Amino acid sequence: MSVKVLIPTPLQQFTANQATVEVEGATIAELLDKLDASFPGIKARLCDDQGKLRRFVNFYVNSEDIRFLDGANTVLNAGDEVSIVPAVAGG
Repeated sequence: MSVKVLIPTPLQQFTANQATVEVEGATIAELLDKLDASFPGIKARLCDDQGKLRRFVNFYVNSEDIRFLDGANTVLNAGDEVSIVPAVAGG
C-alpha cells in the first residue's frame, strides 16, 4: 500500500530535492524503515539512537497528530498522507 509522504525542506537533501515521495508501509515505524532504505540517512534525522521518534519532529497522518493516535505504531492505509513537520521554537 502506497502512502504519500510530505518531506520538509530541510530534509529534501536526502530525497533528491523531492517535496513529496511515495513509500509503502503498514505503520509509521515501517514507513520510516522503507523511507530510509530508499533515502539513506533520513531516518537518523527523524529517530534517535534507540530508534524512537525524535521529540522535535512531528508526524501527522491525514492531519492527525500521531501522538494522539498510536505513535510509531499508527496504522497506515493506502492513500494516506503523512506529513513530517520539524518543530519550531523561538522567543
